Amino acid sequence: MKSNVLIMNSLKKYNTGFDAEVTAIVKEVAAVYKINSTTKKISYNDFLSNKMLIVHSIRKGISFSFFNKIKNNSPFTDIEWADFLNISTKSLQRYKNEKRFVFKPIHSEKIIELAEVTNFGNSVFDTTKDFYSWLNTTSIALGSMKPLELLKNSYGKEMVMEELNRIDQGVFV
Repeated sequence: MKSNVLIMNSLKKYNTGFDAEVTAIVKEVAAVYKINSTTKKISYNDFLSNKMLIVHSIRKGISFSFFNKIKNNSPFTDIEWADFLNISTKSLQRYKNEKRFVFKPIHSEKIIELAEVTNFGNSVFDTTKDFYSWLNTTSIALGSMKPLELLKNSYGKEMVMEELNRIDQGVFV
């Protein structure tokens, strides 16, 4: 089991460039929903652990620039992202070219769910490559399915998160 210091140090390399974007999101959400935001800077990990902030961010919608940072730190391809969001790759490309594009709440929720999985998966495995390899390997504990296949809905996402937690705790099935 990794110590908290090791986990925090390993997460720093995955969260580079997020803090400014997350802080901007927090300020926008605080202004829209009149939340008392005394924090000047908030980290990506703090954002993902604050469920109320996530709820408000989903309602507001995730900007394409924030999605792009999440996408770049995830092991998923554009085709996989389009499949997860149930949109075409052409739509993703079009959104990229639109200034200030904001995803609908249903897509924003999926983006945040996958960000949570990616963040936790990268902390459990030593490298993003190892994490992606695990995602693409059939797992008996997950009904002989690949974890990647289960990420298409929230129930499957929870199963993947539970399996990652078991791996992190050293419990193998």
